[in-house]
Amino acid sequence: MNDPRRPDKKSRFKPPTSGAPSEDSTSDYMNILGMIFSMCGLMMKIKWCAWVAIYCSMIGFANSRAADDAKQTLSSFMLSISAVVMCYLQNPQPMTIPFLSST
Repeated sequence: MNDPRRPDKKSRFKPPTSGAPSEDSTSDYMNILGMIFSMCGLMMKIKWCAWVAIYCSMIGFANSRAADDAKQTLSSFMLSISAVVMCYLQNPQPMTIPFLSST
């Protein structure tokens, strides 16, 4: 029997240490989505975009790590809040959801 495995190349599996940062970039994606929706809400006065921006900002904050830059998260929050405020300053009527409106 000829065994093709080389015993000198064997190494034991070592799981990654718990202190190593994971490569989960959900918070980055949510911050970028929040900024895109905020800009759509600000520029086009679409109220649901502004609310989705706040939702994305909250998800981005919830998934962020302590080592992440807090300035980006704070700017995402402030931009989304300003989008909601500006949408309702221009048109204070309640928001109608596009796919649920009967008219």
